[in-house]
Amino acid sequence: MTKPIILTGDRPTGKLHIGHYIGSLKNRVAMQNEGIYDTFIMMADQQALTDHAKEPQKIIESVGNVALDYLAVGLNPEKTTIFIQSQIPELAELSAYYMNLVSLNRVLRNPTVKTEIDQKNFGEGVPAGFAMYPISQAADITAFKATHVPVGNDQAPMIEQTREIVRAFNHAYSCDVLVEPEGIYPENENAGRLPGLDGNAKMSKSLNNGIFLADDADTVQKKVMSMYTDPSHITVSDPGKIDGNMVFTYLDVFGRAEDAADIAEMKAHYQAGGLGDVKTKKYLLEILERELAPIRARRAEYAENMDAVYAMLKKGCERAEAVAAGTLSEVKRAMGLTYFG
Repeated sequence: MTKPIILTGDRPTGKLHIGHYIGSLKNRVAMQNEGIYDTFIMMADQQALTDHAKEPQKIIESVGNVALDYLAVGLNPEKTTIFIQSQIPELAELSAYYMNLVSLNRVLRNPTVKTEIDQKNFGEGVPAGFAMYPISQAADITAFKATHVPVGNDQAPMIEQTREIVRAFNHAYSCDVLVEPEGIYPENENAGRLPGLDGNAKMSKSLNNGIFLADDADTVQKKVMSMYTDPSHITVSDPGKIDGNMVFTYLDVFGRAEDAADIAEMKAHYQAGGLGDVKTKKYLLEILERELAPIRARRAEYAENMDAVYAMLKKGCERAEAVAAGTLSEVKRAMGLTYFG
């Protein structure tokens, strides 16, 4: 019986942080180990270049760092195909065909694209590649006939655009070559969009408000101790607020079932007054280090042999290209682009 297929990935624009870990990486490892899905994980370097075209070295260096993060959290290249987008030329060709099946206005009306264009302050200088990345993303998903795509809730419009392109292609060429994917969305909204240490709406590499999987123990401690809490909680005796307090937001996300009673007691104590921020931050640090220390150790071990890491990536690219080439062949046959038999 054919397994359902997952495609997911990350833009390699720096090392990954705990927002990536709790929002997607941890779940990817769990799904990988369940063995239910055939999983493809893509480093979307071409997509990263749509707004970093003049700094390719940043992308190149990030590919190695992201690969280390993947391996450190437990992604296993024997169970999961890890590959680099630019090394699969079939994806670009599929994108070219799909561009003819969707209007420019439809792409620019995509809520995710509109939001990201505003966030990046492109003004009138929006790179064409950036505006078109929903089409590129549709090529990525359909090349592997992904049935499921784990994404944040803010990416739902991208999945819907892919589904529209699939329907348009299959209808135009009277075939059922392409597969409509379903989105897999986070059950815990905070986990799906972890706020930054500063209370900003989202942890972000560009805002430098995150804890990275590569951070050493001292760096993690400094970052936790500087976290945004409740500015009105000036003295230990003051009653404190839980909502918007990043320490408690993170405790809710990273705490395990066995921590629930302690976290509930700490919240009640903090709200009543008599509990200082330092104590709550030290407790959060213990919770985070329980998760991060093993990841940090594995990452350092893999980093000692980068040749092996790149060999793993090469093997993943070879497998991914073979699959994408099969889909492209079907697409071209459906379109009639088979001039020589």
